[in-house]
Amino acid sequence: MKFAYRFSNLLGTVYRRGNLNFTCDGNSVISPVGNRVTVFDLKNNKSDTLPLATRYNVNCVGLSPDGRLAILVDEGGNALLVSLVCRTVLHHFHFKGSVHSVSFSPDGKKFVVTKGNLAQMYHAPGKKREFNAFVLDKTYFGPYDETTCIDWTDDSRCFAVGSKDMSTWVFGAERWDNLIYYALGGHKDAIVACFFESASLDLYTLSQDGALCVWQCDTPPEGLRLMAPRGWRADLLQRDEDEEEEDGEKETTVQGTATPSEEEKKGKVKYTRLAKYFLNKEGDFNSLTAAAYHKKTHLLVTGFASGTFHLHELPEFNLIHSLSISDQRISSAAINSSGDWVAFGCSGLGQLLVWEWQSESYVLKQQGHFNSMVTLAYSPDGQYVATGGDDGKVKVWNTLSGFCFITFTEHSSGVTDVTFTATGYVIVTSSMDGTVRAFDLHRYRNFRTFTSPRPTQFSCVAVDSSGEIVAAGAQDSFEVFIWSMQTGRLLDVLSGHEGPISGLSFNPAKSVLASASWDKTVRLWDMFDSWRTKETLTLSSDALAVAFRPDGAELAVATLNSQIVFWDPESAVQTGSIEGRSDLRSGRKELGKITAKHSAKGKSFTTLCYSADGQSILAGGLSKFVCIYHVREQILVKKFEISCNLSLDAMEEFLNRRKMTEFGNLALIDQDAGEEDGVTIPLPGVKKGDMSSRHFKPEIRVTSLRFSPTGRCWAATTTEGLLIYSLDARMVFDPFELDTSVTPSRIRAALRQRDFTRAILMAFRLNERALVQEALEAVPSDEVEVVSSSLPEAYVEKVLEFLASSFEVSRHLEFYLLWTQHLLMQHGQKLKSRAGTLLPAVQFLQKSIQRHLSDLSKLCDWNRYNLRYALAVSKQRGVKRALEAQGGEEGAAAASSSEDDDESLHLLAGPGEEEEEML
Repeated sequence: MKFAYRFSNLLGTVYRRGNLNFTCDGNSVISPVGNRVTVFDLKNNKSDTLPLATRYNVNCVGLSPDGRLAILVDEGGNALLVSLVCRTVLHHFHFKGSVHSVSFSPDGKKFVVTKGNLAQMYHAPGKKREFNAFVLDKTYFGPYDETTCIDWTDDSRCFAVGSKDMSTWVFGAERWDNLIYYALGGHKDAIVACFFESASLDLYTLSQDGALCVWQCDTPPEGLRLMAPRGWRADLLQRDEDEEEEDGEKETTVQGTATPSEEEKKGKVKYTRLAKYFLNKEGDFNSLTAAAYHKKTHLLVTGFASGTFHLHELPEFNLIHSLSISDQRISSAAINSSGDWVAFGCSGLGQLLVWEWQSESYVLKQQGHFNSMVTLAYSPDGQYVATGGDDGKVKVWNTLSGFCFITFTEHSSGVTDVTFTATGYVIVTSSMDGTVRAFDLHRYRNFRTFTSPRPTQFSCVAVDSSGEIVAAGAQDSFEVFIWSMQTGRLLDVLSGHEGPISGLSFNPAKSVLASASWDKTVRLWDMFDSWRTKETLTLSSDALAVAFRPDGAELAVATLNSQIVFWDPESAVQTGSIEGRSDLRSGRKELGKITAKHSAKGKSFTTLCYSADGQSILAGGLSKFVCIYHVREQILVKKFEISCNLSLDAMEEFLNRRKMTEFGNLALIDQDAGEEDGVTIPLPGVKKGDMSSRHFKPEIRVTSLRFSPTGRCWAATTTEGLLIYSLDARMVFDPFELDTSVTPSRIRAALRQRDFTRAILMAFRLNERALVQEALEAVPSDEVEVVSSSLPEAYVEKVLEFLASSFEVSRHLEFYLLWTQHLLMQHGQKLKSRAGTLLPAVQFLQKSIQRHLSDLSKLCDWNRYNLRYALAVSKQRGVKRALEAQGGEEGAAAASSSEDDDESLHLLAGPGEEEEEML
């Protein structure tokens, strides 16, 4: 159970590429993030990443009408059928090509994918068990270039497909006798989106140059006639179709005609263009990139490459709203079911925005780090995570909701390190811009800026346990600078290292600073003894990271030769070492000349972190693996593979032979140059787009690792984002001192006999959560004090851990608080002697109680305000009635004139005696 960590959530990245989707209730947004999918619950203010991943970055997401199923298709054409209810993968499928979009029919029986220059319709997975969930029904040909978009009619009879060849095609889901498939033109650029009108075959098409064409159909959807079989083979054909429906394996090919003859058009469905409007007023530099349409409210949303969006009412084309939300192109747009919220995704900056257009306010505004994340730190209670990136930004994330609630942008260069003070309300960061800054989480401001006498680049920072001393290591002057947090003055400059400072760490128990350097030494500095060097630890290779154990009795150093060396800081004696070269396996880069086996010899751990109890240590570096070692045994306990995304570089151990040609590696060719804002060369001598745009694969790496102080989870900043791994609560059976006499029936028998202490002890020995909860909640509240005092000391820690986890899910808040109070009062002195081992459990308990405190305080403040308002209104009405009774009409006029002033004065004055009693 101790090392049963599993992927829990993905923070730091909210959108990468692909299409956004709202859930059926309209309260959640489904956003593709790399090769994963995150669900943002806007109503409850939470985000949750599904525990599944595709092989490449997710390219498109299709959501079923009932919201239970989703189809995720990645860049390589691999598809996952996902159940959003049980959050598992139901089926794997490969479309044998790149898929641009996928869409379910409104009745949920079919879905269509656009692949290459064709569209394929599949039978949608049903609610019954199937051997093959994806059965191809029909393949539609017609467009000459890649197909880009899909939209269905409300009755699921027809669907429209847009193409890059500037044409739109209307296909039938069934064989309609009076519907022929031909191209609708009228555009001069690639089709971005096409939409059917509600309960009609009327169509809107939008192209990349901002042109909107309105197409009117002369036939209603009810006027479509099924094609009946002709001749003496009618019965035979009908029988074959029935067998085909039962078998589900027969594929039909449908071929469209771009320009049918007039004879073929007679008696058939006919489209005429009613109007053509132009959305783009800025020319080629502001092309249309995304669009969405809400059929009930006739609301059209269009997003542009300049970061602006427009809201129009169709078919009159009335402009409702226009706003610039970003300086990068809008990649995706979506409208929720009620038509109130509009979601936008900007892949360039990694932005996700949800805009309420009626009130003109943001429902959600989140953005990850523009460049890679470099460092992270947990707050002492484990509620917040602070991250720093190469973009110079410091972001603070709430671990419960998964949202970033503050971003500090004061640094002008990349952030290299970040740490919390012991109080948890101050964040200290170091940067390559030559400053160390302290940020206040109460007022959200930069209240201290520490600088050096000479400009230098800081590579690491540390704060002592009292929060009074700030230390930062320089990368170019090889010195350690010491400042006072209170005054901001430079106290001293520690010299002695002969190489760049790679890491700093304060001893949690004493004011001793450990500094690691590339000069193959780690120096221990005594902060109270004139900043003198206490010890110098000599290493066999360059030091890359340093970390103290939570109790301060051990020091771990990661070196360039892939070793982790352990030292006793008191005696300066090496106590052990771990060789991690074979564990830190790395893949081969696409353009690398060295094989993965040989390149692993030069790899090393670049970040270290002790677990909350100090028994294990986490290590990571330039690899897709994170290793957790047992310190005392010095063995590898588990190795986590943080990503399986082949869209990242250095993921595979061997190069793909298919990419090796006689002219060289195909990875050298920028094959995606014509996509999005890249350079497109459709004709000789014609160029448009960003000439500097390049597509490259970022390399997988782990830049920082931190264990939560609660010991329940750990986090890693990687190329994919901030990954959080938590203890797997699904592991039910983990007994403690179990013997044959402990059974569920005996536990319940002890409860019936009111022997609560014995029942609780047996429940914890069996260690099944349901039984433990039943035993604890069976104790009457007036006997909690007696039962808690009779518990042995070995079981107190387990009861506290159970209470901390129960606070997150249980409604019995007062009852569990009573248990916590009596346990700490009865066993406080004994627990204090084992503070080091009990610290994670106590901090986990503090985190759970703090969350309830913040929730209840907000609720009480809101109720207090409502009570004050109700009392003020009732008092004012009483005054008004009294004045009316005394003076008649003059009194009523006086009462009405003084109503607003009295109410405002009453609210500002605070509650009176009657209100205090009510409160």
